[in-house]
Amino acid sequence: MQCSTRKLATSAGLLALLAQPAALEATTGGFNIRDHGAVGDGMALDTAAIQRAVDAAGAAGGGQVLFPPGRYLSGTIQLRSHVTLQFAAGARLIGTTNLTAYQQPQVPASLPESKWGKWHRALLLGENLQNLAITGGGTIDGNRVFDPTGEEKMRGPHTVVLVNCRDVTVRDVTFVDSANYAILLFLTDDVDIHNVTFIGGWDGIHWRGAPDRWCRNVRITSCRFFTGDDAIAGRYWENTLISDCLINSSCNGIRLIGPARRLTIANNLFRGPGERPHLTSRERQRTNMLSGIILQPGAWDKTEGPLDEVLLANNTMQNVASAVTLWTKPGNPVGRVTVQGLNATGVYRAALSVESWAEEPIREVIFRGVTVEFDGGGTAADARREVKGPGVDARPLPGWGLYARNVATLTLEDVRLALAQDDLRPVVFADSVGTLRLENFHFPAAANVAESIVTTNVLKLVK
Repeated sequence: MQCSTRKLATSAGLLALLAQPAALEATTGGFNIRDHGAVGDGMALDTAAIQRAVDAAGAAGGGQVLFPPGRYLSGTIQLRSHVTLQFAAGARLIGTTNLTAYQQPQVPASLPESKWGKWHRALLLGENLQNLAITGGGTIDGNRVFDPTGEEKMRGPHTVVLVNCRDVTVRDVTFVDSANYAILLFLTDDVDIHNVTFIGGWDGIHWRGAPDRWCRNVRITSCRFFTGDDAIAGRYWENTLISDCLINSSCNGIRLIGPARRLTIANNLFRGPGERPHLTSRERQRTNMLSGIILQPGAWDKTEGPLDEVLLANNTMQNVASAVTLWTKPGNPVGRVTVQGLNATGVYRAALSVESWAEEPIREVIFRGVTVEFDGGGTAADARREVKGPGVDARPLPGWGLYARNVATLTLEDVRLALAQDDLRPVVFADSVGTLRLENFHFPAAANVAESIVTTNVLKLVK
């Protein structure tokens, strides 16, 4: 009798295991998408099989969803908490060209972006999740899925969209040919993006918070960007680190379009021209890189909130329109911005600019240990150019080295500005500056320039 009871118990246990494939897979090291029916030949649509594997991992409380070598064609995959997508070398997830196969998240109504509807579609989509990851040596291919009814009558789905998520890791993978942004984050915190390559598409990484809900603790380290649009962009950032990256773009390297606090951009190489073209440029196949770093809260639409505690340290730039551009509009007070250890060559439009177009001045900007070589070629007429409010990209200015407007304290310490060819504009044009400090400031003398340093409404000049 006891023997029969043991046999019955054993049989019941086996049946229970067979009835819970998720639990069985979890004990064997992962959820292989081929075990759930994925074909991986680049022709069969594997969306349902991949989703089954992801859902099984989620139902088991988490785990790794394994993508073995192969070409997996897919529409939208809904991500789950505590689940890692693990791409083996040789694995390639490819977005289908069937636009009806893509879904969009529910973007909070408090965000102005919420009205954009299908613009938020994505290949990999996550909402209200925690502890998720995308890792491994494989590739995620947006497949240049153009949409004639999309943004600019050509942009298709993003590759990754996350809304209101936290504890996000993206490591070691490659994103290619995103149909819009490669990674787009809304209201998402504690993000670690490391050793990731971005090739083609539009923005590489773009994340946005809101006036009452900033994105916090985003780290982007040791990544490589070869993007047609801005490599990194967004707004409402708090406690952000961007370091040790190679940034190559046919637009801007890093573009901040709203408030930020405790932003550090350090030890990066910004290199133009772009290796992948700017797809929506009016100039066909434009590849020239625009600004290395452009901080422009309020440039695209009205934003409320400060820009403060910004450190740009030990960055190198080659062949960019401007090295550092900073301007602000009403509603975006700027506190302290420090540029330290910058080395830039081949700068061709405006070397450095610091501008407040609000009544409130920028509080303090420091350039320390900075070397910039500007292409030159400006004329005397350029020196008389009327300065109008900024648009969305760096523009030529009446001072070739530095243009400053409405700044309380501006310091240039151990700064060397050089010219590749003569320029008939002043090196510095400062308007409405409280205190201008020039300490160990070096620049070339120009025979046909009456004043190298032009000041208007500068209350105190310290040399």
